[in-house]
Amino acid sequence: MEAFRSLTTCKISELLSPAFYEIHRAIKAEKINELVAKGGRGSTKSSAIGGIELPLMLLKHSDCHAVVLRKYGNTLRSSVYAQVCWGISALGLTNKFKCTVSPMEITCLLTGQKIYFFGLDDPGKLKSIKVPFGYIGIVWFEELDQFDSPEQVRNVEQSCLRGGPFSFTFKSFNPPAMARNWANRYVLEEKPGKLVHHSTYLTTPREWLGPRFLADAEHLKEKNETAYRHEYLGEVVGSGSAVFENLKLEPIPDEMVRSFDRRLGGSGQAEAGVSIQKGDLVKIAPGAVYYNGAAIPSWVKNQSWYVSQVSGDRAVIDKNESGTSSICSPVNTKYLSAAGSTGAAPAPSEPKKIEAGGKVKVTGSQYTNGVAIPSYVKGNTYTVQQVKSDRVLLKEIYSWVPLSGVQAV
Repeated sequence: MEAFRSLTTCKISELLSPAFYEIHRAIKAEKINELVAKGGRGSTKSSAIGGIELPLMLLKHSDCHAVVLRKYGNTLRSSVYAQVCWGISALGLTNKFKCTVSPMEITCLLTGQKIYFFGLDDPGKLKSIKVPFGYIGIVWFEELDQFDSPEQVRNVEQSCLRGGPFSFTFKSFNPPAMARNWANRYVLEEKPGKLVHHSTYLTTPREWLGPRFLADAEHLKEKNETAYRHEYLGEVVGSGSAVFENLKLEPIPDEMVRSFDRRLGGSGQAEAGVSIQKGDLVKIAPGAVYYNGAAIPSWVKNQSWYVSQVSGDRAVIDKNESGTSSICSPVNTKYLSAAGSTGAAPAPSEPKKIEAGGKVKVTGSQYTNGVAIPSYVKGNTYTVQQVKSDRVLLKEIYSWVPLSGVQAV
């Protein structure tokens, strides 16, 4: 084993995009046995799997072989086969492997281990595979969504991954636009040892992509944001039942909010709503909570406070009226009214609950699997698909986030 570890002297960090550093450590430590790598164009997920992780894994487990699959056999040579050959070269292992096209396979010259390539449009070839020794322990499904069904994939796993102490499955794809696609649904299934990882070109070193790729991405972002989110960010952007595809969602400025008619049922008294400004002295409604949902102590509610910051519906209350206390805590402006005013609408008795079908804003820094939440996700609002005791599943990005990392809106 030690001999295999010394075969390559290159720095793995120079070959992997930073988005895959933690994945590499998890695979190396054998914390997982299945990686579902999804994402947009330019995310380098296929390079990370076929070029780096698969060859290294083969060397670490000298008695197992690997099978690489795509839906159609005529796509193998220019995609996954070329990807693995690139990785062997980048790792400095060219003289340790023999790559042949007919038959399409790669052989480790030190051990006789093989990497086989098959298209499932000819399943007979896969069924007749016979390894020279040991067992098949590694399977990679590239473009997972192109396979017929989860049953077809399971059938391959059941046929290949048997007879040995070690096994690992790679599944990589660009998520289809429609949420109902079977691969998108598979991402949501919980399974022991399975890790779902999402990556985009935004975490790939810019020099790897080149100016043309980056320019094309920015151009599409400006012209068709939905297509950009799907193609470059790998987002599931459609449900298959959307009526309006070109809605424009954007923040509403405070000035516009203040101009809205507050009349309810024609009652002139309903116009008593108060606009909170920086520097205002305000009182807090009895049923109020802090902006993050935490309870506000009664001693705070019983005083008037000066507002130090206002951003949308978020106001930071700082010093009390007498100047003897400072708490610097954010509160939703709906719970505040000008000190001495009696016209503010009563605050709700309870904060909003997080439940399926509701909307939440992502405020945390990590998904439940420990992977960092990208900057383009943080701060945005998503639909809750499932709620568990300690986490929520967000529909648009198909990822689990800790309850502490979201806020009901």
